[in-house]
Amino acid sequence: MKTLLIALAVLSAPTDSLPDLSHPWSLQECINWAMDNNLTVAGSGLTQEARTIENHTARMSWLPSVNGSASQNWNFGRGLGGNNTYEYGNTASTNFSVGANMTLFDGLATPRRMQMAKLNLEAATADLAKARDDVRVQVAQAYVQVLYDYEICDVAARQMSIDSLQVVRLQGLFDTGRASAAELSQQKATLAQSRVTLVQARNNIRNSLLALAQLLEFPCWEGFTVVRPGVRFASALLDSPDDIYADALSVRPGIQAEQLRLQVAGKQIQIAKAARYPTLSLSAGMGTNYYTSFASRAFWDQLNSNFSQYVGLSLSVPIFNKFNLRNQVRSAKVQYRSQQLQLLRAQHNLYKEIQQAWNAAVTSQAKYEASLEAAAAAEDAFQLTKAKYENGKATITEFNESLARLVKAQSDSVQATYQCLYQTALVEFYRGGRLTL
Repeated sequence: MKTLLIALAVLSAPTDSLPDLSHPWSLQECINWAMDNNLTVAGSGLTQEARTIENHTARMSWLPSVNGSASQNWNFGRGLGGNNTYEYGNTASTNFSVGANMTLFDGLATPRRMQMAKLNLEAATADLAKARDDVRVQVAQAYVQVLYDYEICDVAARQMSIDSLQVVRLQGLFDTGRASAAELSQQKATLAQSRVTLVQARNNIRNSLLALAQLLEFPCWEGFTVVRPGVRFASALLDSPDDIYADALSVRPGIQAEQLRLQVAGKQIQIAKAARYPTLSLSAGMGTNYYTSFASRAFWDQLNSNFSQYVGLSLSVPIFNKFNLRNQVRSAKVQYRSQQLQLLRAQHNLYKEIQQAWNAAVTSQAKYEASLEAAAAAEDAFQLTKAKYENGKATITEFNESLARLVKAQSDSVQATYQCLYQTALVEFYRGGRLTL
């Protein structure tokens, strides 16, 4: 059943969207794949495309509109004839015309709509960049979790290896009568528990790989692995949250999008006010017609003689519109104040995120340095207890307790290392750096 589901997933997916799982994936490969396949990013890309079309429509709005028309009419009985008098009989008329209309002045509403459409496009572009940044952070978090689970699995494997060697050693001592059955049974129980821990660690790796694969929108993920980069980390002096925030304000796309929308709200006020001004329009056209009556002239002769052109100006002055224009301006101003609050909220949220990331980075650095010392001390203590146990000066219980403390110290060290790497990279990411490990 499992094989069938995987086969169906592969067959239903487009060929060019299948990931190459023949090699371990680096963080950058995962991010690149997410940029091309994540549904949230794709949705933001469609919004940007729609804003691009709207921007083009707005830029073309200053052009005149041109329309052509043609009509054919038949009259039966008394009707208007070709000599512009009413006659009895059947008549027919054919009309052709082309007209153009162009707004010359509308209170500058048209150029401001063009500016607003451009700002909306820039805001949509910033939204797309923010969506990509959000996915980058999510992918990096999931990737670090995979690396952490790999390291914990290695620690569990080392623990089981040590426990297995001790079972073999105790079995030999038991066979020669130098170890009791209770000591051997206790060590076998410890080995069994180590196996359980290792199985759980391997299961955690599969779960974290599955979570990362789902985030990347993989149609199938069997065989998916990631690159385990060498951990080279040195504690760095972090700038203050205020300095990081000052840099982030100019580079974070989420803030840029809200700033652009504030400008859009300002343009909406100007457009609403423009409706108070007169509107001046220019129109022009030409046309001709052909009549069929009792004594009508030839078709082309009539088209030439009936050909006419016109040019006109139209001025519309708003006088009273039941306070609609005033209320539109007031509503636009309310929307502007609302967008000011939205920008302020986005800035506050960014500052909170930076504070949290900075605090987590500082804490993780301190934890990282302490965990290295703790792991080194636990290693020394274990080696000492191991030597004492092998010389008969320590019990198997003391040996296992020392090993358990070593395993925990190593696990804490691994967790602190990757947490420190990620949190430090996240702080730099907020100020415009790349999110790398």
